[in-house]
Amino acid sequence: MAGHASPEEYQAHPIKTLYASSFGSANIAELARKDDAVVLFASTSEVYGDAEVVPTPESYWGRVNPIGPRSCYDEGKRFAEALFLAYFKQYGLNVRIPRIFNSYGPRLREDGLYGRDMSRFITQALANKPITVYGDGKQTRSFCYITDTVMALMLLISNDKAKGQVVNVGGSREVTILELAETIKKLAKCKSQLTFHPLPRDDPKRRCPDTSKLKKLTGWSPKMTFAKGLERTITWFSSRSLS
Repeated sequence: MAGHASPEEYQAHPIKTLYASSFGSANIAELARKDDAVVLFASTSEVYGDAEVVPTPESYWGRVNPIGPRSCYDEGKRFAEALFLAYFKQYGLNVRIPRIFNSYGPRLREDGLYGRDMSRFITQALANKPITVYGDGKQTRSFCYITDTVMALMLLISNDKAKGQVVNVGGSREVTILELAETIKKLAKCKSQLTFHPLPRDDPKRRCPDTSKLKKLTGWSPKMTFAKGLERTITWFSSRSLS
């Protein structure tokens, strides 16, 4: 969980991001091997890059630019996965690797470089400021409410069948960024206008997981609907801005 997960943040700190995934993972793997510990390595949907197969299964190898602006995070996580699985094969390390897609909910950070599309849209809407959409807004993401994400991680770490497995964790509904912005605007009851800006380089066009492996392993399925989770998230941001 120590990685810089926001694109703006990890692009501002590429070396630290790579060090966390490489040296940090190596230290954890060796410590866990010596102490016979269970490791849950938080990987990411970013290992798939700009995927050509959507919904994306764990068997998909990915389409990542190894030297692009996002590579410090993408390739760092891909290396860490390979390292932990090498420890699993060579030493029997008890590791489980969830590839986490976009999670959201109360306490989602919006400060500085760490802000994401959702938190940025919400804070802009609540302040009746223009909502900044990058690209044409047709790019997609899937969103999983934080309690559903955490439940999936808990089920994976407590299930012996997950040892040495790589498993997608995320929402199964594909949402365009434009739909996200319009839904937030409606729920926040704001008068904000949408403004469009150039899409960052190598930004994935579509992102949605195939979570059938997770369901088969653990019986997991998300409990929170996208609309209800978004409503709760906006309510939290609203109460925070009033306090």
